[in-house]
Amino acid sequence: MAAVNDPWMQIVVNIGIGAFSHPMGYVKTLIQLGYEPLPPRLGRNAFFRECYQLPGFLPYARHIYSVEGFSGLYRGFFPALCQNFISGAVLRSVSEKMDELFPVVDESEKKALAKKRPELASVSFHTFMLQMSKDSVAHLCAVVVSQPFNVIMIRSMAQFIGKETKYSGWISPYFEVYNDSGIRGLFTGLAPRLLLDLMTLWLARTMYYSFNRLVVDENMTNVSELRSYANIITGFLASMLTYPFSLISSNYIVNNSGLLAGTAPYVPVYMNWVDCWRDLRNRGLLKRGSSLFFRRYNAKMVVFQPEPVTPLD
Repeated sequence: MAAVNDPWMQIVVNIGIGAFSHPMGYVKTLIQLGYEPLPPRLGRNAFFRECYQLPGFLPYARHIYSVEGFSGLYRGFFPALCQNFISGAVLRSVSEKMDELFPVVDESEKKALAKKRPELASVSFHTFMLQMSKDSVAHLCAVVVSQPFNVIMIRSMAQFIGKETKYSGWISPYFEVYNDSGIRGLFTGLAPRLLLDLMTLWLARTMYYSFNRLVVDENMTNVSELRSYANIITGFLASMLTYPFSLISSNYIVNNSGLLAGTAPYVPVYMNWVDCWRDLRNRGLLKRGSSLFFRRYNAKMVVFQPEPVTPLD
């Protein structure tokens, strides 16, 4: 148990989980970019109504496997590994430093915070805001420091669309970005990713805190189970509300990068991430890629048209 509770061991566990889920994140990124290599088929949605649907995660992953083999499912894995490790380490270090600089004075609230988010409702509003402010600084630092790895990860994945090799390799992609766009290029898409992280943090924890303060009573039975469910639900709702920032960040990172996936006439060249937001919003595409299952076919969401014949036919 001690090993699991160790902060650095927790980072290793998170990296392992990231490795297991990487193919799913890879498929999601390609869908966010509008790449649909497989044709839609007649099927039924979650309400059992007939409609044309695009293949979900498993057929999509099988297609990638048929083209590039098992290793093809792990495009962008090394920068993703670096991103997870560095962001986790920075988040942990900055959080500890912020706790040293701005400690919570009340001993009972210290014990509550030591149990992490499920007990966040036990603290006063002042302590809640203090803790949220400290966590925001830690998250901001983690996102900024890890952004260059996020840029290379997304562009490495996007290369599958045009079968390019521009951002392949362990070190050379970073020099490629620097030579093309300077140091700013390594932080492309930072603003929407920061908004995604911070808004998700504040929305989820504020909803959780408010629910527990207004609805939950300490005398109720199964309070801990109720708080656990509230923890999951508020996190899910916050992720749904902030999803467009993930979509915008991925698209803007690839845009005008020299890859087919970010080049006209397939996609317009955006002046900034707000321009990207407006374009996708006006076309009703801000939810593209939000689901990997039960994906209803919408021609407007497809940038790269499906091939009429695929290895899965």
